[in-house]
Amino acid sequence: MIIAHDLGTTGDKASLHEEDGVLRAAVTVRYGSYFADGGIAEQDPEDWVRAVVEATGRLLAESGVDPSAVQAMSFSGQMMGAVFLDREHRPVTRAMIWADTRSGAQSRRLVERVGMERGYRITGHRLNPTYSLTKVMWLAEERPELFGRTRHVCLAKDYVVHRLTGRLVTDPSDASSTNAFDQRAGVWSTEILDAAGVPVELFPEVVPSTEVVGALRPEMADRLGLSRRVRVVLGGGDGPMAALGTGILDPEDGAYAYLGTSSWVSMAAPEPLHDPQMRTMSFTHVVPGRFVPTATMQTGGGSFEWIADVLDPSEDGRRFDRLVAEAETAAASSEGLYFLPHLLGERSPYWNPDARAAFVGLARHHTRAHLVRAVLEGVAFNLLTCLDAFREAGREVTRVEAIGGGARSDAWLQILADVWGVTVRRRTIVEEGNSLGAAVVAAVGSGTLGGFGAARRLSDPLAVVEPDGDRHRAYRARHRLFVDAYQRLEPWFGSLGRATTRGAR
Repeated sequence: MIIAHDLGTTGDKASLHEEDGVLRAAVTVRYGSYFADGGIAEQDPEDWVRAVVEATGRLLAESGVDPSAVQAMSFSGQMMGAVFLDREHRPVTRAMIWADTRSGAQSRRLVERVGMERGYRITGHRLNPTYSLTKVMWLAEERPELFGRTRHVCLAKDYVVHRLTGRLVTDPSDASSTNAFDQRAGVWSTEILDAAGVPVELFPEVVPSTEVVGALRPEMADRLGLSRRVRVVLGGGDGPMAALGTGILDPEDGAYAYLGTSSWVSMAAPEPLHDPQMRTMSFTHVVPGRFVPTATMQTGGGSFEWIADVLDPSEDGRRFDRLVAEAETAAASSEGLYFLPHLLGERSPYWNPDARAAFVGLARHHTRAHLVRAVLEGVAFNLLTCLDAFREAGREVTRVEAIGGGARSDAWLQILADVWGVTVRRRTIVEEGNSLGAAVVAAVGSGTLGGFGAARRLSDPLAVVEPDGDRHRAYRARHRLFVDAYQRLEPWFGSLGRATTRGAR
């Protein structure tokens, strides 16, 4: 048996699999985040470890599986963050996660020294405060007492793997999310690190995602209730892991959309896909020799979670279904109501940390049903801009596989299909797509699977949603107004950001 953990933004989605990757059971253990004004977004790394321990125990208890049957464990982890560790590998402060954008000044300085286009060519990504490197620069400049104690910087899954095995390493997929990795060479970029003033020694050794990092340390085996002979396979970043879990290994496998807290559209390619306007980025795949061109927005499913928290803060578990059902009875953009879904700034397609969310076109007759409908459409519109960037780069997209919690909603999938003008398919494995990818990596790394291609057989289309041609044409016209609303507000977002910074002083 294999246990896979997906260390996401809101919790650990853990799953139990047969040796060939087939899913047997799944649980989710949630943990909190700390958000504050100024772009602060943090988590306690020990919460990840506690969640892994609790989720493992629940998987064993609820499945009835003998713990001695578990032979391997692997991880998918949130990307682009920074975990700061001292000489003894203890966190010196809370981790700055992907959503943290307070390192804007450091990012601008890095762009001045390296050049945005040069940085994009080296890393496959814009130089931007959402990435790990400028978070390191920020800590060095703004919290020198903490940085003075820092000897190692890693990402979420790397920290948990270290706690389990005593070995600190990372893999190419997570390394490619730091803004410090030479993607084509497969090594840390000394050119960019020198420009940042960050020593390369802070970053871990880069090994394959399928590396068997080691066996469980005795004390961690005891906490997990597992044998000390369990092999810990490193795993990778959640974006490439989701691609693998969805069966996206080669260009002909098409595209997928992840509808989680952050949301993205992505595909597989033999080379990084460099967009002339730098709207998209490319991660390194967990599959050797492959890359994952991606366009990620900061708050996709997170926008829906936000509106649900505001309008229906109940804890009964049915509020999402309730709100979507109401939204099906209302109109939004067809009545002039739009939502710009930039609650945490924005990555693709604008790469603007100053961007903010906004309802545009509100009228007196609009109800909460209209607001929810506008949020669902706003996420779809933003992802359409991202899909258009891929199309302009020569990648045709005619079908999208949908995974993540938002993919459970038939109504939202219909909105996505109508806005995008493509077939959207929900897989049989929706919320466990990332951990399924981790299970495949564990199986390949431990030798129970002969190759990554088996991932294509581990989930199937469950629902096929076709676009309505008339609705798509109408949405396509309204998409132009959606983009226009952002472009008109963009200077105001910048003024707001500058005014907020001055007020903070």
